Amino acid sequence: MRSIYAIFIGAFLAIGSIFLHLVLPPFGFLFAVISSMVGIWAIGRAWGSRFLKVIAALTWVLIVFRAGSPGLSNEILVQGDALGSALINIGFIAVFAAVALAL
Repeated sequence: MRSIYAIFIGAFLAIGSIFLHLVLPPFGFLFAVISSMVGIWAIGRAWGSRFLKVIAALTWVLIVFRAGSPGLSNEILVQGDALGSALINIGFIAVFAAVALAL
């Protein structure tokens, strides 16, 4: 059951990051990355499992990467501009840094 919660939390953090990263640059981007990192770290802190942090981080990465690729109607939620590329690259590093942090 906790793994399902970790998937949902990772998905909500990713969706929030996607929608917030373009709001009031660069503060929206910073808030999106920091909240994703803290949220995934908090999963491990609350339940004492690094495996749950890995599940949430993988969910976050899959959703953000999918939002950066064209959909059925060629819509892209994470554009290829500076903030979109930074969300994908720095967000990936931040999320996996949260997994590497101690419980």
